[in-house]
Amino acid sequence: EYGIREKLMNELETKTLPDGSRIEKGRELVDEILLNMSDPAERRCAYLHLYGVAQACALLALKRGEDVELAVIAGMLHDIYSYANMDSQDHAHKGARMAHQLLASLDLFNKEEINSICTAIYNHSDKSSVHDSLDEILKDADVMQHVLYNPLFEIKGHEQQRFHSLRLEFNLPN
Repeated sequence: EYGIREKLMNELETKTLPDGSRIEKGRELVDEILLNMSDPAERRCAYLHLYGVAQACALLALKRGEDVELAVIAGMLHDIYSYANMDSQDHAHKGARMAHQLLASLDLFNKEEINSICTAIYNHSDKSSVHDSLDEILKDADVMQHVLYNPLFEIKGHEQQRFHSLRLEFNLPN
């Protein structure tokens, strides 16, 4: 009995959870916010975009040997400010602050993890600059979701170079 209690206390202190449950907790948080959106069409777009970017983040993180869990969480939260407030003005910077508060409220991530996720969110709209690996995963995943949502749409000018690089990385034809 003492061993079980000690193990549980240790898990609580180190905030270890079964694999993948931090992602699920993040999704629950995002779903709670999105379910409060009054416009069903906007809600649909929000789900498609946030979940799509999160999946693209997972793919890129796996391919590039980076932390998949942090990448997925960054993808899930990257535009949460826009959808929660129906305001896209300066959404990356405002979203980083909102994501910081949300992640801190979960009490599942350490300060370094929260800072990495929030920095990626803060920088994700700056597609022309190169930042650290998680930032780049989020930017590339955002572009992937925009383009793959409907591959017949014209690619936005500020996303063309990134998508060209992604085509080369994934060996896709033009």
